[in-house]
Amino acid sequence: MSLQKKYLSPEQFPFPGSAEEKEIFKQLQENFSHQFEKIFPDRLAQKTIVIIPSLTLDQQILSKVKGHIYYEERLLCLLMLLRMPETRIIYITSVPVDPVIVDYYIHLLPGITGYHSRKRLNMLSCYDASVKSLTEKILDRPRLMYRIKELILDTNATHMTCFNVTDYERTLAVRLGIPIYGCNPDLLNFGTKSGSRLLFKNCNINIPNGYEHLKNEDDIYRALFLLKHKNAELRKAVIKLEDGFSGDGNAVYNYPTNTNIDLTEENIRSSFHTQLKVVAKDVNVAIYLKKFNEMGGIVEEFIDGKIKTSPSVQCRINPLGDSEIISTNDQLLGGENEQVFLGAYFPADAEYSSTIAAIGKSIAKELSIQGALGRFSVDFVSVKKENKWIHYAIEINLRKGGTTHPFLLLQFLTDGMYNEYTGEYITASGNIRFYFASDNIENEKFKGLSPHDLIDIVIHHELLYDSTKQEGVMFHLIGALSQYGKLGILCIGSTRKRAIEYFEKIMMVLNEECNISSIK
Repeated sequence: MSLQKKYLSPEQFPFPGSAEEKEIFKQLQENFSHQFEKIFPDRLAQKTIVIIPSLTLDQQILSKVKGHIYYEERLLCLLMLLRMPETRIIYITSVPVDPVIVDYYIHLLPGITGYHSRKRLNMLSCYDASVKSLTEKILDRPRLMYRIKELILDTNATHMTCFNVTDYERTLAVRLGIPIYGCNPDLLNFGTKSGSRLLFKNCNINIPNGYEHLKNEDDIYRALFLLKHKNAELRKAVIKLEDGFSGDGNAVYNYPTNTNIDLTEENIRSSFHTQLKVVAKDVNVAIYLKKFNEMGGIVEEFIDGKIKTSPSVQCRINPLGDSEIISTNDQLLGGENEQVFLGAYFPADAEYSSTIAAIGKSIAKELSIQGALGRFSVDFVSVKKENKWIHYAIEINLRKGGTTHPFLLLQFLTDGMYNEYTGEYITASGNIRFYFASDNIENEKFKGLSPHDLIDIVIHHELLYDSTKQEGVMFHLIGALSQYGKLGILCIGSTRKRAIEYFEKIMMVLNEECNISSIK
């Protein structure tokens, strides 16, 4: 008899995207509320969490993110859940994670020995470094899915957590027979650029002037013309693919400065290739337009201001429909037109943190009514004029993001909570904490540093996170360091200034250790 019969072959399940599959998924999600009420609160209850850190995004855009495969390490912060002594974790990645990286997180667990936590942790790999999403790789491997299912003791005490939820994650959930703590992919329109703008309008939230549901380049030219016609002073406009990532789906159009010409659609069309700056590296205007014609998107005005910030608010809707504000951040954006996410300060500026939290709460309420579930964030552009902050809602990220794992680590390490009304994070011991986090620390000279080297350097210079002080430095994306010279950093301090000092110190140390004088 062929061994294949015992594995989870596609023929055993409903066709992906079919009504039957959607109905099964709906039932799994509805039953999740019981698990959330009865099992989640009990730290001694037996439970299993299947972690799928797949960036299930457009492959062409994703391929432009350097070291994207190592972004799957960002959810290693969830290994902190092993501090609950009866919790099991199944963590799947495209390529194996170096054991020293896993040990790095395990050693942080309070009250649990390494031996006890490791026997409840199963790290699995597809051994596939291709640009295809991790979830697709898992679905292509019936034997791997069978191994995952064998490790699940009770499907009624198991759930899946993902970076984002698409049709692929829904199919995987159905084949494993477990719910996802995330949004039904049928609601993903709310997380597109057009869907975000429409929801903001319905909630009477301030947004930049713009046009949504554009289908092709002719729509772009028309929208650019209309924006300039409305505001003659407008210098730039932002074009966004419906489903971009970290700004790599954006492009900025600079209006021609020759004031002797009455701007027409034809002027815009003829100047478009010279006046457009695509954010994603190695993507020219022709490629970008082809992608836009496939995906669609929006055009909106570029918000200018002498005093301008890019805050965000992170929210969560639980399986009972209740929503909460998790955190606020001031995002650090880079690139020629400040479209690329580089990092974040937590919490957001006290002048407006409670204001954007209130806006986030109203959005969360509307999304909850629509049936959304899990973590999401709302990005803003904020401008200070005449001593007053004006906030423009930009987009909803209906998934985890670059601010998710730093906050989770902070919370796991300090057992604290963010107060949405005061804008402060207070640890269990009553101390205020801040952080600076980045996914984009990169330098050619860092190439060749292994995870072992990094840990040795940090320990030697006494920069490892100190649980007694509840301050110090944590790392992520460690697997990307040797090949790409890239890693992520979380710097926790008693003040924002202190957190920045930790960041400056670790940068200085890495510079010295690599015998270089500057960082790109």
